[in-house]
Amino acid sequence: MIWCVAALLTGCARQAEQPPQAQVQTKPEVKPAPATPIEDKREEFGGPTWEPDWDRIVEEALPPELLSRRVAHDVRPFCPRFNLMSEGDKRAYWAYFFQALAAAEAGLKPTTDVRHTEPEVAVKDSVTKRMVRSEGLLQLTYMDADRYGCDFDWDKDKQLREKDPAKTILQPRNNLTCGVKILDNQLIAQGRPLLSRFSYWSTLQPERPSYQVFVKQMKNVPVVCRRDPSIEEARATRAAQASQAPGRAAAMGSK
Repeated sequence: MIWCVAALLTGCARQAEQPPQAQVQTKPEVKPAPATPIEDKREEFGGPTWEPDWDRIVEEALPPELLSRRVAHDVRPFCPRFNLMSEGDKRAYWAYFFQALAAAEAGLKPTTDVRHTEPEVAVKDSVTKRMVRSEGLLQLTYMDADRYGCDFDWDKDKQLREKDPAKTILQPRNNLTCGVKILDNQLIAQGRPLLSRFSYWSTLQPERPSYQVFVKQMKNVPVVCRRDPSIEEARATRAAQASQAPGRAAAMGSK
């Protein structure tokens, strides 16, 4: 009896000493997005291109709300089958969306920066205390760090050259993840449409000339956005079988 109790206590002690198993966190499924029209031209003539790693940055930064039915109406003009798509395909759509946005905003150049003169945007940046300058792939500002929690460090960047790729605001990861936060704030937190005069980006404001630049870049969305490849493949298979049926019948009759 004493031996059994001792063995039981020893077993419990060993079990208590074992650390709890770490929870396995699975990464979301990511898929490469198609190339935008401007990207295709850049491959022909040379120059900076959209890096495949940038797709992954966008897709892994997406919050669940941007993959839900809540945004289906907003993306319908470009991706009418959004609700019917897999999560991986939805992520690929958003990766393409941000590629098109970066093409329209910055020509896919991470070091692009612009100082605007329009009265509605020619204001003082609350962080830099200078006139606002839009920078990076998505043309963002330092005060977005305060407004949306973006990872921009003006105290560090002000020591660097204007177009130094080491600047935190110009680094694609920081710029793109900030863009995801801004879009999430617009569509989910504020409940505002994707395409309206309230959009953060002028290229998403239909009344602005730059909107047409964005629309042009959205002409190569993932195929699954507009049609189901599996259904089309099944139809093609049936059509091929039907076209071969008369030949089979003739061959059978000649035997």
